[in-house]
Amino acid sequence: MANASTGGKAEAFSGGYDRKSELKAFDDMKTGVKGLVDSGITKIPRIFIHDQIKKEESGNLKPASTFKVPIIDMEGVYTDTNRRCEIIKEMRDACQSWGFFQILNHGIPSEVLDEMIEGVREFHELDSEVKKQFYTRDLTRKVVYNTNFDFHTSPAATWRDTLYFIMAPHPPTPEELPQVCRDVLIKYTNSVQKLGLCLLELFSEALGLDKNYLEKLGCAVGLSIFGQYYPACPEPELTFALRDHSDSGFFTVLLQDTKIGGLQVFHENQWVDVPPMHGALVVNVADLLQLITNDKFKSVLHRVIAQKIGPRVSVASFFRTRPGDVDAEKVYGPIKELISDENPPLYRETTTEEYLMHFYNKGLDGTSGLLKFKLQKEGN
Repeated sequence: MANASTGGKAEAFSGGYDRKSELKAFDDMKTGVKGLVDSGITKIPRIFIHDQIKKEESGNLKPASTFKVPIIDMEGVYTDTNRRCEIIKEMRDACQSWGFFQILNHGIPSEVLDEMIEGVREFHELDSEVKKQFYTRDLTRKVVYNTNFDFHTSPAATWRDTLYFIMAPHPPTPEELPQVCRDVLIKYTNSVQKLGLCLLELFSEALGLDKNYLEKLGCAVGLSIFGQYYPACPEPELTFALRDHSDSGFFTVLLQDTKIGGLQVFHENQWVDVPPMHGALVVNVADLLQLITNDKFKSVLHRVIAQKIGPRVSVASFFRTRPGDVDAEKVYGPIKELISDENPPLYRETTTEEYLMHFYNKGLDGTSGLLKFKLQKEGN
């Protein structure tokens, strides 16, 4: 009966368009995008339709790209000094020119990666009544299941459901975590935190700083893990799975399933596919790392396209603090060692709390959150 009820409400979406009411009706169901798909819809509700898609796709973008996102093999990062130097150079180049790269031999076993993807999938495919207890719009909760964090503020919703966890600096108790993915989430969190510290060492050295510089700055204090679920979409040409955006924290580690791609990075005025590779992780620079490196590292736009096939599952680990966390009011600006008379600061100082609240309020609108924090050049 749950599916029949969902279907009845879904049909109401296709009538007269009262966006606010339709958003509330969808949220009140607490069954997410998957609930719509399970109800058997063949047309997507209007709240998910992006009017700007046709404009963007018919614009001046170049045809399908032949670029390939850099792939970096981390084998020997702690055991081979020469190889470590090569890895640092490869990461420096990738962070400066792409803002994105994939890593192999990163230290997290493939079995753990596979278990984490499966754990997220199993949660999203639980009976709706079990999932509803986690459905909320309360940003202070440490375990949240919903559709789009900016669902009520964005011009149009995107075709995905999310289960996310605030895992550092103050994680939930094991009892607060969904049982279906509890054990693997704890295991994966421990592994990705270690990897995050390793990446910060390499980023620091790539910038010519002491290897512990970025860790001491607090770039790995906070960790949020998002388990994304992208169901098959009956009209993928009308919506996004994830709208183009740049990430709000310091950096992100992304685990993709190996069955369905869809992630794209904007590079040299082209959308470039980031094909899933078994055992690999995607790493990308986020806004606050671009800010503190004074544009030496780039936080770039990326998106996920909606598809008729599905579900696609991914796990994004965001290294960032959030409002109320320790260090959330710590002030960040361009690193003094990276600025000079020839390279003056490009951004004003901010806190992670201020930046994240700006990001939440702005939503995923296809622009960088850094624009608000740019310093005006003299004479402008």
